[in-house]
Amino acid sequence: MVKILSDSTCDLSRELLERYHINILPLHVLLGEEDHKDGVDITPDEIFIWSDANKTTPKTAAPTIEDAVECMKPLLEEGSQLLCFAISESMSASLNVMRLAAEELEASDRVFTVDSMNLSTGIGLLVIEAACMAEKGADAQEIIKKLEELKPLVRSSFVVDTLVYLHRGGRCSGMAALAGGMLKLHPKIVVADGKMDVSKKYRGSMPKVIRAYVQDLEPQLKEARLERVFITHSGCAPELVKQVADYLKSLSVFHEILETRAGGVVSSHCGPGTLGVLFIAA
Repeated sequence: MVKILSDSTCDLSRELLERYHINILPLHVLLGEEDHKDGVDITPDEIFIWSDANKTTPKTAAPTIEDAVECMKPLLEEGSQLLCFAISESMSASLNVMRLAAEELEASDRVFTVDSMNLSTGIGLLVIEAACMAEKGADAQEIIKKLEELKPLVRSSFVVDTLVYLHRGGRCSGMAALAGGMLKLHPKIVVADGKMDVSKKYRGSMPKVIRAYVQDLEPQLKEARLERVFITHSGCAPELVKQVADYLKSLSVFHEILETRAGGVVSSHCGPGTLGVLFIAA
């Protein structure tokens, strides 16, 4: 039996976590001197209020080894193997913390780690795939072999509404943020090889930008794996999300179109109004 554990950056909804029996290890969100656990005692909207009031971006941190031990110990007692996922190792020490916790628990032979080389529901797509395989009786090594094939096929991208949060977090210069605001520029961020990069800049109102962004994805979407596609956002207007969902439905490609809200860690860095469409290429 394989138990599945992911850090909180997978941004899966409570309903999906329960459906696929996925366990979560929260990262930390630091609002000044206050230490919060992502998805446990802080919400993205509370983070935005604090960030705007303090004109800064919260710091985020990997779980502690103690956090990981506390989370992993009962799972190891229940199952013979534990498969652990985390945000790209180039972005966080989260996965290494899980390895160290496995050593602390003297269970390195039963704990297997997967560097998702991704973030948000780019991780979630892999986690759900692993959970489905585990449900069918696959062992950890079989699952990892399949995931190594899928990792390069995960397509994660998102469009940012405001450059302010990227600027506050040191990922965008002040001049670029100012110019972007004045010109209504909205960068498309793509995750590739475990890192984020800007692939295109859209201009105009967010509904217009999102429409162009999704239309640009259409050739890839039509060649995607059929099981599911994610619309993941950090607090977009419901009508905007519906617009994207309706467009995806019109393509008649996916069995499931899943909407999730980005968690505290991802939202801390991208800010409100960000939206992404994430899927696995066929």
